Formats: sequence, structure tokens, C-alpha cells
Amino acid sequence: MPINITMPALSPTMEEGNLAKWLVKEGDKVKSGDVIAEIETDKATMEVEAVDEGTVAKIVVPAGTDGVKVNALIAVLAADGEDVAAAAKGGNGAAAPAPAAKAEAPAPAAPSAPAAAPAAAPAAAQPARAEGGARVFSSPLARRLAKDTGIDLSAVAGTGPHGRVVKKDVEAAVSGGAAKPAAAPAAGAAAPAAAPLAKGMSEDAVLKLFEPGSYELVPHDGMRKTIAKRLVESKQTIPHFYVSVDCELDALLALRAQLNAAAPEQGGKPVYKLSVNDMVIKALALALRDVPNANVSWTESNMVKHKHADVGVAVSIPGGLITPIIRQAELKSLSAISNEMKDLGQRAKDRKLKPEEYQGGTTAVSNMGMMGVKNFAAVVNSPHATILAVGAGEERVVVKNKQMVIANVMTVTLSTDHRCVDGALGAELLGAFKRYIENPMGMLV
Repeated sequence: MPINITMPALSPTMEEGNLAKWLVKEGDKVKSGDVIAEIETDKATMEVEAVDEGTVAKIVVPAGTDGVKVNALIAVLAADGEDVAAAAKGGNGAAAPAPAAKAEAPAPAAPSAPAAAPAAAPAAAQPARAEGGARVFSSPLARRLAKDTGIDLSAVAGTGPHGRVVKKDVEAAVSGGAAKPAAAPAAGAAAPAAAPLAKGMSEDAVLKLFEPGSYELVPHDGMRKTIAKRLVESKQTIPHFYVSVDCELDALLALRAQLNAAAPEQGGKPVYKLSVNDMVIKALALALRDVPNANVSWTESNMVKHKHADVGVAVSIPGGLITPIIRQAELKSLSAISNEMKDLGQRAKDRKLKPEEYQGGTTAVSNMGMMGVKNFAAVVNSPHATILAVGAGEERVVVKNKQMVIANVMTVTLSTDHRCVDGALGAELLGAFKRYIENPMGMLV
């Protein structure tokens, strides 16, 4: 029986992607784990691995196709021993919806709605979902086998790439009797409609305000649409609260210079070179460790209290920004954070990050100090409850012991989700952060 290869969901929020390149051609044999294609999402280029073995019978979506919906048919695989020509014809029953043709003039951008599965696709090609509605990643063959045997995929542990449920997992569940039968969906049940996002002026209304020929239209790319959608959602759903404080940097700058001077060399280069931002990441992680009630995420039912400080760091890339994450930053040395951040930052600019390297996290840092910005307030990015906006360090006059002296000072502003981190708790977290910045030796012990 032909095996349909569909456009994978490379992240929980992915709705469509661009099929950038095929790494196999019709007639090639593949096995589970082989890289077969490259998919461009809004913020990264990802490699797609085969989850079944067989021969590529037909490539349905050619390389270079934009806007391919998740779960759309992109290729057909002939199983071992199956006639390739017959498999190529047999896979036509689940034809992928054609990506929308590019209009000559760009249409007004609107927030994307989750893509519906094509009506002509067989039930086996639909993504399985757990009882709570979460997606269960599985191969088409595994879904088909689970449907035939009455197995609930949400009860099956996946052993394929990234925990994907594959054929052998379903067979093991059938033989072991460990998986419960799949429950039939309630008749007439429909998914709740997503709340519409607030819209600005229509494109026609905007263009009427300007003289024809005095502007050009630049279509929104996937990254810009995603950023716009997430920020609107954040401002509509998260009650923001802001707390600011000034931190003196002289002790930190002196320690940074001392640590960099002491860095051992390898191949004629120091093995690390600390930046102020590296020390800010560490200080925020330690502050969250010391004030665990602020290291949380809000849900309607529970407060998610995190055991580690996973600090996202905003990185500017062409067309937008991305936030790679330093996991368990409170446990890592300054040199480890510095080297990891350099690697993540470079791969972010090359759009080579994996979704797990920029999705999630428990807080974030946005540093615009190197751009000369004195202070600003950042937008909380759910599921985070906090984000720290870092301004430039500059020489200012401060009063010490009733004397005016010059000190290096930076202003930081903590934005919080007031549902779970109120003003007093935010001030406590910011106070702990300030102590580490002004007494940086505490970050070394």
C-alpha cells in the first residue's frame, strides 16, 4: 500500500512552510531517519527525516513551492516489495491542496488561521490528537494501522525521530495490549473558533492617505506575520506591568575584564570572551532561582512553576527577531553561557536553529544597550511571565556618601504578566537581579 508523505508540523504552532529543497528524487530508496527534504518555516530552515522505509514513487510538491499547508501530501513512498509505478498512482487519492498563486499585487495581510486538512485526504492522513486536543506526531502508516486496530495514538510512546510514533510502536502496543482503544469523536462536535485578532486600518484606507507613486508595497513574509500575530495576542491577553531600576556596572565591568584577561588560549584564540549580556543572562537566571515564585507561566487552570531558569535572548535577524534559549542557565558557568550564546546567535542569523532551541523558555532578555538605547519596555512573549529590557551602560553622576561621583549605570525594565507576577514580586525579582549585577562575584560561586 502506498505511504503518503505529508508536510510535517515542525513546531506546535506551524501552519504552513516552504518546501525549499528535495534531497531525494523519484526512484531513490530511503529508510527511517534519512534526511529527504529541507523545509523553510517562518524563522528557520529544517531538515525533514523519513519515518518509513521504501522507494520514492512520486514527488507531488516540487522544490521551491511556498505556502504548503501542514499535512498536505508532498510525496508518495512505495513500501518494500511494492510496485513503484502502482504506488505512484495509488497515492493520488490524497492530493495536496495547491498553494495559493501569488497575486500580481500583494493583498492585505491578515492573521493566519490554522489550516484545515484537505477534504479529499483519507482519515489515515490526518494528524492524531490526544484527548486534550494536543497533536500526537506520528507517521501516516502508524496512523492508518492505529485506525485499523482501534489503538489510541495518544497512549503510544513514540520511538521515531523527535518522539514520533511509527509503525513498530503501534504494532508493539497491539501485541502488548497497553494502548486503550481510540474514542470516537462526539457527533457534531466542532473545534472552538479562535478569537479574532484586532486589525488595523485596511490597506485601501492606508493607501488613500498617500499620493500614488510615493510608496512601494513590500509583502509580509512568514516571519513578520508570525511576529505581528504573537505580539497582538500578547497585548490582547497579557496584562503588562513594568518595573525599572538602575544598576551600577563598575564592579561587573572590572570582573569581566579580569575574567577575559585570564581566559586560556586554544589555537591562538581565547576559549571564551565574556560580554555584559552574558553576565546579564546569568544574573537573571540566578535571580529567578532565588525568587522561584516569579519563574512561572500562566494557564487558566494552573500556575506552571518551573524548576529551572531557561533564558531566551532576543537576537535581531533580517526581517525580524528570534529568541534562542539558554537552558538551565542558573547552573551554567559564564564561559559556557558565552560560548553557547555565540553559537546560537550565529545559527539564528543563518536561520539554522531547531524549534526546540527557540521555543519555550521561562523568561527572556532583550538588550538594546549596544544600539545606544537608554531604556525601553519589552513585550512579554507567552508562555513567559517576564522579560527584561536592558538599556545602555553610560557614565552618570550618582550620589555616594553625600558626594557626587561618576559611575557606569544601566537602566533595566522588567515587564511582567500581572496575572502571575504582580508588582511586589516583580520588584523582588528585579532587586535580586540588581544585587548580582552590582556584586558580580556572587555569580561565580
